[in-house]
Amino acid sequence: MLLRPLSALYASLVVRRRARYLSGRAEQWAPPVPVIVVGNITLGGTGKTPMCLWLIEHLRARDLRVGLISRGYGAEPGDFPRFVQAGDAPTQSGDEPLLIARRFDIPVVIDPDRPRGCRALLEHHRVDVIISDDGLQHYRLGRSVELVMIDHARGLGNGRCLPEGPLREPADRLKSVDLLVRNGAPADAEGCYAMRLEPVALVNVRSGQRMAIDSWRGTREVEALAGIGNPQRFFDTLQQLGFAPRKHAFGDHADYNADSFAGFDASRPVIMTEKDAVKCNELAQDNWWYLSVEAVLSDAFAKALDARLPRSLFPGEP
Repeated sequence: MLLRPLSALYASLVVRRRARYLSGRAEQWAPPVPVIVVGNITLGGTGKTPMCLWLIEHLRARDLRVGLISRGYGAEPGDFPRFVQAGDAPTQSGDEPLLIARRFDIPVVIDPDRPRGCRALLEHHRVDVIISDDGLQHYRLGRSVELVMIDHARGLGNGRCLPEGPLREPADRLKSVDLLVRNGAPADAEGCYAMRLEPVALVNVRSGQRMAIDSWRGTREVEALAGIGNPQRFFDTLQQLGFAPRKHAFGDHADYNADSFAGFDASRPVIMTEKDAVKCNELAQDNWWYLSVEAVLSDAFAKALDARLPRSLFPGEP
């Protein structure tokens, strides 16, 4: 109760801030191509990066040229904007943008100033659609589609704004977004779509060797590493796959060094998330692996997304 007045003040401020952009009293830059903003109204991991990866694959399958902009949390590139290269160090580009740049040959730009990053991307690349990773509250950048992620298990917590609760904006904000996706929901429901993360392979951090999960012949007792917003989800997944993980939860976007693994049993394999693997290449031993996962969404979601994009992107379609 002591924090409730602060939460009410915070909620009032964020609502008024958004209203200034909607009314035109604060300047918003509208890019010349559609922008899909992937964000959330809660603190913690909700599956934004897997969603961005799904969007890139879906849009490219529709013969669209895609670019992505991100804040680049924790990155120290020297100068912004920065075009992320697959060979970058995580400290230069941030873990999530680097993961995306290594997965796909698309332009990825990091810049805390989203309009500036977007302009830089458009200046150097011809794209049809831009994805803004974690950009819901960056109202200086106009958007065509607002896609909000919610962790199905945690929901909106106590439903209150910071600092009393986990919300960045009041829950009513969800009424105005274009698409609402619940990560971990069993099925689509009225007003929201379900996303699940499907494990597809184990990948050796050091060599890049891919292995089907059911081909694993080593011990099932593993050291499990997760420095993500919701590490328990990762540990639960390993258990569902038949592993017996010794759990090591780190903070989201954690940096690693040799001391980070001092408590690990070197005789056991290490299995981590792909996001963590991006930062462990130089430290990895031969028995370190990451679990590759893919987002799975319904055809109904894909159709709803396409329907919110300009018809000019799909010539010849009704």
